[in-house]
Amino acid sequence: MAHRLRPVDAGFVESAPVRLVYAREMTAAPVTVFQALAHDVPGWPQWFSAVTLARPTDDGAGREIRLRGGTRFEETILLAEEPEVYAYRVDVTNLPGVRALAEEWRLAPVPGGGTRVRWTFAADGSPLFRAVLKGARSGLGRAFRDAVRTLDRRLAD
Repeated sequence: MAHRLRPVDAGFVESAPVRLVYAREMTAAPVTVFQALAHDVPGWPQWFSAVTLARPTDDGAGREIRLRGGTRFEETILLAEEPEVYAYRVDVTNLPGVRALAEEWRLAPVPGGGTRVRWTFAADGSPLFRAVLKGARSGLGRAFRDAVRTLDRRLAD
């Protein structure tokens, strides 16, 4: 059953009770990575294996996301500051126990070329949800690492 989450702003990624932060470098330039994140939303399933459907909504102000296993998100874009940051919050989900959820992709140029990508997964929820999320830290890290590697290869082609 889908339920509405507490609306949060971009500052939530720094203040959330649970923050999972991952970073990795890519060879693609920040502007190219930003384009893939923010403007090619339907392309997400081709590089982020957990995503089965991604489509913009509300003339690009939101997104609909579906994940493997049946999790669904209706999201609002919080920040789209090219080429540095892309952030969104989840407004509605069928994921149990979650109260608030936002993600931020921060991009920085690497000396000599490329991009340092930092992904912050910020959440609040029931004690059980928080514990499960903390336990999923390594799995989310692996998913992020694999997604960034796949996206980098895709952007190089």
